[in-house]
Amino acid sequence: MQPARTLAAALAEGLVVLDGGLSNQLEAQGCDLSDELWSARLLADDPRQIEAAHAAYVRAGAQVLITSSYQATFEGFARRGVGQEEAARLLARSVELARAAGEMTASEVWVAASVGPYGAMLADGSEYRGRYGLSVRELERFHRPRVEALAAAGPDVLALETVPDMDEAEALLRAVDGCGVPVWLSYSIAGERTRAGQELAAAFEPAVGSDQVIAVGVNCCEPADADRAVELAAAVTGKPVVVYPNSGERWDSEGRRWLGGATYDPARVGDWLASGARLVGGCCRVGPDRIAELAALAGGGRQEFPGRSG
Repeated sequence: MQPARTLAAALAEGLVVLDGGLSNQLEAQGCDLSDELWSARLLADDPRQIEAAHAAYVRAGAQVLITSSYQATFEGFARRGVGQEEAARLLARSVELARAAGEMTASEVWVAASVGPYGAMLADGSEYRGRYGLSVRELERFHRPRVEALAAAGPDVLALETVPDMDEAEALLRAVDGCGVPVWLSYSIAGERTRAGQELAAAFEPAVGSDQVIAVGVNCCEPADADRAVELAAAVTGKPVVVYPNSGERWDSEGRRWLGGATYDPARVGDWLASGARLVGGCCRVGPDRIAELAALAGGGRQEFPGRSG
């Protein structure tokens, strides 16, 4: 069942709560994600686990569910022997599973179909560097078939997320043009720059003139880096800002473990809201418990609440 309002209309009325990290919730459910397809493998092998992970966030109060298609691509599925037709069906399934989980509540829940960067398909960490050696046109050709398959499945919005550089953002905006689905554009950043090193203010500019882009912002970054990014996104674009950082823990690729403590603080949202954020949640290692705290603070997305004290 589609929500009564568009997500854009909801953002105009107040704060909307996103879900948290899908992979950490799947791991908490006992799923093995040690595969190049990551959580996308479960679209074929155990889709009930994906729906259960989405449902955990619905129970926590999330109003937007991001699909398990971040690392799902025709090329990635082909390496596993999955043909074009079946791959398209699995991409559509990612939307269907999120929609089904959203229907467990009487509240409005929107579905955001995840469109991850080219580097996510490579599964070699290049999604956090960008600059793959491909032209904008080549990146557009890569993204368009997946965009078309996801758009045909009827999501409420396409999440162009964890984008590492401006070239890929331009390619993604070209790829979604004419697909008939609104989008948000969200960069992965370090400080006030994209992962590829471009100034973040300049990176937001391509979204300014696009009515299809209903929100801009950042994700999969340090919580502290999100503070200034929200201000920049609002100032440059005048659009609602989307922000969903990581827990703040650091991934040790050699030891294959998370290091440090979590610094994600739901109370930060008061400051983000004051700076223009309207779509807020969490990314890697931010689970349902944190989203529940965020939803409680948000009060359904309509009440004013203070920022951090001290």
